[in-house]
Amino acid sequence: MNGDRKLSSQEVADAIRDRIRAGELRAGARLPTQAELAEEFGVERGTVRQAMKRLQGEGLLSDVSKGSPPRVAEPGPLPAVQGPQPSMVALAPRLAEAFAERDVRIDVVSYTAETLMIALGEPVRLIHEGRIRPQSIKVRILLPSSDIQLAFPVPVECDAESRERLHQRWLNQRNAQGQVLRHNLRALRSSHGIEVDVRFRALPFTTPVKLYLLNHREALLAYYTLGRERLELDADGGSEVLDLYDVLGVKAPLFSFGGAAPGSRDALFVEESQKWFDALWATITSDLRLS
Repeated sequence: MNGDRKLSSQEVADAIRDRIRAGELRAGARLPTQAELAEEFGVERGTVRQAMKRLQGEGLLSDVSKGSPPRVAEPGPLPAVQGPQPSMVALAPRLAEAFAERDVRIDVVSYTAETLMIALGEPVRLIHEGRIRPQSIKVRILLPSSDIQLAFPVPVECDAESRERLHQRWLNQRNAQGQVLRHNLRALRSSHGIEVDVRFRALPFTTPVKLYLLNHREALLAYYTLGRERLELDADGGSEVLDLYDVLGVKAPLFSFGGAAPGSRDALFVEESQKWFDALWATITSDLRLS
């Protein structure tokens, strides 16, 4: 296939993985024999065996160690939910599973992109390691507009100057996190040839919840719960400790809905959540510049 250079086991595994994800090899189907694959790819049988073991480790093949050719594994159920976990803990593995598909679609409503920015490190790492390889990634993110008066964070003693400084601090964080997220995903275009589309729009209100919609099949929901905090802010010639009401989004428990039969309560929740997001995106939101 590549002239004089023989393919590695990783490259053989990548080719077979692409066929599985494209539906050319369906769940339960037998693969060709090792001899046939070795001839097709122009490699030794040992290279094919290594590729099969790699794909079995990813859960894509079964019966690799038996005498007959392995089968494409049946998709397993979603992991049992042991209860909601903090957003920072729960989101990364769910994103990694979503990014294992051929076409990735992620829709997000959030207060900032902090949790998403950090959690995306896991699927990006798996892509760089060659363990997953989506062909396209489309991410749409709704964040509060810079033009509104945020519901939080707000000073307990609500003077205009402190409120403006809190607003500017949030705005700097929102823009910096969004820029890092967009850069890390767009870099996959040049490094792996993946089609990437990342878009932001501005909400005309402060969202009281965070919502992640994964491939139109799973919804992850968390509530922003206000609490009283103390924050040290830089001030002219020193610093100021400010009492305020704020939320800790990365620690908010994330509830998962999905993986259920069509028409079930979870499936309807995902469907209605997607409708809600699409309606916001198409109507009252506006373009958001991360600057």
